[in-house]
Amino acid sequence: MPDLLKNKILGIEILPLAKKNILEKIKKYIEKPAGFFHIVSLNPENLVLAQDNLEFKKVLQTAQIRIIDGVGIVLASQLLNIRVGERYPGVELMDDLIKLVSKMRLTVFFIGGKGNLAVNLANCYQKKYPEAKFSGFEGVVDIKNPKKEEEEKIFSIVHLFKPHLVFVAFGSPHQELWIARHKKEFSNCLVMGVGGAFDFLGDKVARAPVFLRKIGLEWLFRLLIQPWRWRRQLRLIKFCWLIVRESLLNLRKK
Repeated sequence: MPDLLKNKILGIEILPLAKKNILEKIKKYIEKPAGFFHIVSLNPENLVLAQDNLEFKKVLQTAQIRIIDGVGIVLASQLLNIRVGERYPGVELMDDLIKLVSKMRLTVFFIGGKGNLAVNLANCYQKKYPEAKFSGFEGVVDIKNPKKEEEEKIFSIVHLFKPHLVFVAFGSPHQELWIARHKKEFSNCLVMGVGGAFDFLGDKVARAPVFLRKIGLEWLFRLLIQPWRWRRQLRLIKFCWLIVRESLLNLRKK
């Protein structure tokens, strides 16, 4: 039987939540915001990075919601015999949240992406959901070394626009670290790092066919259309080794 009391993978707790439970929890916060609310996406690459970056690991551990983005997390949970929730890809949750806040006539702010992608995406959604308010800003040129004036511009917009929902596309782990470091500026905002979701939703990069997504092979499709990503896939090998090692350690404890 799955160990419901110890639903952790590589030190990160993953609650067994269904998609509807996640959306209900988010809706409750949006209706009555209280402080900073951070959503993070979990995939094999992030969990591997977190093993060598304690600040990033803490950000993942303390986020208000951790969603399962990568199929590797689901497979790892089966090997470790623990129960986790439904897989909820970040781009899918992002689209669902935009639909939710649009019905509530709230505000959405896009930060990051290349060029004018955030602005164009905001304009696109504004036409699609005129009852809500959307805004976009490129953010910073180099997220590893953000300039003070760039961040001041971002938070001046946040102060004036007062977004209920903020999506940040700087790529992991930089976006999660940046968000957490600025949680005071994002007070009463629901903030989510979305990586390459702007590219998908803005039709800059083709998304995998539905049948590939359902069987968990979206990563392979992305590798085929973006072969330069092969170096990142090497982390999958390390992830597999870490999961096997954790499984063996658990067996010894028993």
